[in-house]
Amino acid sequence: AMEQLIRVIARALVDHPEDVQIRVRENERGLIYELSVHPDDVGKVIGKQGRIAKALRTVVTSAAVKERKRVVVDIVSE
Repeated sequence: AMEQLIRVIARALVDHPEDVQIRVRENERGLIYELSVHPDDVGKVIGKQGRIAKALRTVVTSAAVKERKRVVVDIVSE
C-alpha cells in the first residue's frame, strides 16, 4: 500500500511515468523506499529547494503512522 502511494504520487509528477521504480529494503532505520525516476525527471520529484520531496516524505510518513513503522523515502538517480 505504501509503495503504491509513492508510485501514484511520483507518476503524477514526472514526464516519464513508465520509468518510475521503487525498491524497498529494511534496515535499522526502518523501511526504506528508494524512488528512482528518469534522469530528466529528478528535478521534478525533488522540486525547488526540495519542497516536493519534502511534501512526498510528509505524506508517506503520515500514512506510515498507522503501521507503526519508520519509513524513509530516498530519491536515487540511476
